[in-house]
Amino acid sequence: MHSPAPPPKRTLPGDREMVVMMAMVMALNALAIDAMLPALPAIGKGLGVLVANDRQYVISLYLLGIGFGSLIYGPLADRFGRKGVLVPALFAYVAFSIGCGLATSFPMLLALRFGHGLVSAALGVIVVAVIRDLFAGDAMAKRLSLIFLVFMIVPIIAPTIGAGVAALAGWRAIFIVLAVMGLAMIMWLRRLPETLEPADVRPLDWRTMVSGWATVTRHRRAAGYMIASGMMQGALYGYLNSSEQIIDEVFDAQSWFPLIFACVAVGIAIANFSNAAIVERFGARRVSQSAVFAFMATSIAQIAAALSGAETLWMFTVLMMVNVGLIGFIGSNFGSIAMEDFGHMAGVASSYQSFAKTLLAATVGALIGQQYDGTTLPLAYAFLISAIVGLTLVFWAERGKLFTRPGTAPKTPY
Repeated sequence: MHSPAPPPKRTLPGDREMVVMMAMVMALNALAIDAMLPALPAIGKGLGVLVANDRQYVISLYLLGIGFGSLIYGPLADRFGRKGVLVPALFAYVAFSIGCGLATSFPMLLALRFGHGLVSAALGVIVVAVIRDLFAGDAMAKRLSLIFLVFMIVPIIAPTIGAGVAALAGWRAIFIVLAVMGLAMIMWLRRLPETLEPADVRPLDWRTMVSGWATVTRHRRAAGYMIASGMMQGALYGYLNSSEQIIDEVFDAQSWFPLIFACVAVGIAIANFSNAAIVERFGARRVSQSAVFAFMATSIAQIAAALSGAETLWMFTVLMMVNVGLIGFIGSNFGSIAMEDFGHMAGVASSYQSFAKTLLAATVGALIGQQYDGTTLPLAYAFLISAIVGLTLVFWAERGKLFTRPGTAPKTPY
C-alpha cells in the first residue's frame, strides 16, 4: 500500500510583502473613512443635509457597520478559511462602493454606508487572524505595528486624495476610486495562500460561536484590554467625526484640512514605527501602559489650551499629533495582549474582540462628535475621560500589577 501524499507546502509571500499586503487590505477601510472627510460638506450640500453635525453619520454608520460585521467573519474564517472569506468580502466592498456613489438621497447613502461597513469588517478581522496564524506574543505585536505603520500612509494621504477627486470629478467619484482599489486588492491576494491550519478548522454552528464568545468574555485580561482599547479608539473616532468641522469652523482653515489631518496621522505612523522597534525589548504592557499615562497628561494640556481662549491651529495640531500618536503605542499592543491566549481559536477571538471594541468605539466616537459645539473643548474632555476609563480597565485586567513583561503575568484561561 502507498502512504498518503503529504499536504502541499504553503508558499507565503516574503515578510515585507506580507506586511504591505495585509496593511493594504486594512487600508481599504481607512480610505473609505478618511477620503470622505473633506467631501462631507459637498455630500451634505448635494443630498440636502440641513444640520451640519448630521454629516458625521457618513463616518459613524460605516464604523457601526464594521462593528456589527466583525462578529460574523471570525467564525466564517475559522470554518471556510481566511482567504475563502476575505475575497468574497472584497467583491462586496466593490459593490457597495459603487452603490454609495449612485445614492440619490442621504438616508439611502447612510444605509449603503452601513452595509459597506458591514462587509468591510472582514478586512480587519481576517488580517489579525492571518497574523495570529503565523506569529504569537511580541512577534505578533511587532508585525501588527509594522502593518499599522504601512497602513497609516493611507490616512496621511487619503484626505488629499478625497479632496482632489472631489474637486476634479465630484464626491461620487471617490466611491469609484474605492471600487477600483478593491478590485486591485483582489488580484494581489492571489499570491496569499490559506494560513488556517486544518487542525484549527472549527465547525460553524451557533453553539460553537457562543462558546467562543463566552470564553473571550470570561477571560479577565482579554476583556479588560478589549474594552480599554475600544475606549481609546472611541476617542480617535470622535476626532475623525468632528475634525473637518473643527478645522473649518473653529480655526477657519478648511483649505488646510488635508495638511492638518496628514500631520496628525504622521504622529500615529511614527508611533507605530517606534513601537515595532521597541516592543520586543520592553514588552507590550510596559509600552502601552506608559502611553496611556502620557495620553492623560497630553489631554490635560489640550483642555488647558481650549480653556485659555488663545488656542491656535498649530497648537491644536501639535497636541493632537502627540495624543493620536500615543494611540499608536496603545492600539496594537492592547490588541496583541487581548489575543495572547487564543491561538487555537484566533478567528472567533479576533472577530468577537473586533466586534466589541469597534462597536464601543463607534458609539463613543459618535457621541463625542455630536457634542461638537463650535469649540475644541468637548473633544479634549472626551480624550481625558477615555484615558481614565481605559487605564482603570487595564488596572483591573492586570489585577493591579502594571508594567509587567510578557510571560510574567499569569497565563490562565479566565
